[in-house]
Amino acid sequence: MPPIFKALASITAWTLFILAWVMGLSVFLVGIITGRLYGAEPPPLVMPVSFAVALAYAVSAVVVMRLRQKME
Repeated sequence: MPPIFKALASITAWTLFILAWVMGLSVFLVGIITGRLYGAEPPPLVMPVSFAVALAYAVSAVVVMRLRQKME
């Protein structure tokens, strides 16, 4: 396997990992700052969906890391 694939897999895994953290934390902080996350009324649907997308990014990062490890 050419080493370029390992490099691309590493870049993809790190990008997905960083995007998962940034997206999850930003939705959490915006929800706290605006008062929608811990307010009296239920949070809008965009918040759980954003958390789910951040979780999907994290799971995808783990999958890509495992695939990169198997390339060796």
